[in-house]
Amino acid sequence: MIGKKIQQLRKKKNYSLTELSERAGVAKSYLSSIERGIQQNPSIQFLEKVGAVLGIPVEEFLQPEQRRGSAEQTDQEWDELVQEAMRSGISKREFRDFLEYNKWKMERR
Repeated sequence: MIGKKIQQLRKKKNYSLTELSERAGVAKSYLSSIERGIQQNPSIQFLEKVGAVLGIPVEEFLQPEQRRGSAEQTDQEWDELVQEAMRSGISKREFRDFLEYNKWKMERR
């Protein structure tokens, strides 16, 4: 899974194996074995180096694809809800009051 993610990101950036290995300071043969799934548990240091070149944090390599997708979906849903609230004329103060009321209600249960 990690290897496929690295390979996808590398190709998206149009880097060859050689180019990514040189930029990250890792062995090309090791990078290749990670991408092909021969090696499956790269070190955090390796992921930090490769991630720095590819522009992603180590955590993103470790998250399952499903979780990442659902987190993005949830963020989009929240964005849509906020937009809808704004269109309906709810002020920030009214929204904060609603949140405080809900917190108070939950604490009383």
